[in-house]
Amino acid sequence: MVVAKKFIHQLTVPTPFAVGDTHVYLLKGDTLSLIDAGVRTEAAWDAIVSQLKEIGYKPSDIEQIILTHHHPDHTGLIDRFEKADNIVGHENVNPWLTRDEEYFNHFEAFYYDYFDENGVPRRFRSYLRKLKSQLDWAGLGRLTHRIDEGDFLPGHSEFRVVETKGHAQSHLSFLREDGTFIGGDHLLQHISPNPIMEPPNIGEKERPKPLLQYRANLEKCLSLDIKIVLPGHGNTFSNVNEVIPVRFAKQESRANKVLGLLKEYSQTAFQLCEQVFPRQYETQIDLTMSETIGQLDYLEDIGLVTKTIEDGVLFYHAN
Repeated sequence: MVVAKKFIHQLTVPTPFAVGDTHVYLLKGDTLSLIDAGVRTEAAWDAIVSQLKEIGYKPSDIEQIILTHHHPDHTGLIDRFEKADNIVGHENVNPWLTRDEEYFNHFEAFYYDYFDENGVPRRFRSYLRKLKSQLDWAGLGRLTHRIDEGDFLPGHSEFRVVETKGHAQSHLSFLREDGTFIGGDHLLQHISPNPIMEPPNIGEKERPKPLLQYRANLEKCLSLDIKIVLPGHGNTFSNVNEVIPVRFAKQESRANKVLGLLKEYSQTAFQLCEQVFPRQYETQIDLTMSETIGQLDYLEDIGLVTKTIEDGVLFYHAN
């Protein structure tokens, strides 16, 4: 697929994940850039090489890689592009690219405490130890250029950076002057991305509230005059003003379900998670707890629930 007079080419690469294929984008300008880099598999590499060849390029032509966020299906092949000396992204991508041991110890310790205080049984700790194995699919390298809200993409000054945290604490999107929006996983037509819980930065105490971030950044997108979305997954689309209200409505519907359960009696986040995601929580405890806590953060933010601590465990109460 080619869009916008061939200054952007969409390349589609397979992943081993449930989300399916990932899109990466070849961006022409003062620099030849690749936005995102698929997952670390030979199938993904072969797909990129083949599609680059179809449009007259080879991997050694890529001069720069720009990352929307740190998840492995977006960073996996950054070290396979031998001439891409510039790796661009949010500063929160770097610990994942460099395999920062201090950060991962911090990440693991946060999740142990987070699970304990939300009533998650200890048997799920073995699942947390498997989270690090996801790095097998991720890219290895180091940022050379950090960008954030309001910056312009190096080599592509027609694109402005838009911070879109929520799905990830490293998430950025890129808006061109003509309304072309390269949105990573922030804006998808067919699904809503998980608001994934991450620890606070080292030295900070307040954890992020990813669903609140995601909702705020969806609101921001409504004011950006986006004409077309080039997403990380699924179809390209232009009906942003229809898609975003659907996202809000689905979140609010799930929040109302959580509130209804709390009106019956006070519960921990894990007890709620079991009921909201009865088929998924055993195998996807990190994602289902992130989603559940997100709904509770939202309900607390609008004044419909409060929480108390009993023996080190948080209990939520409907107001």
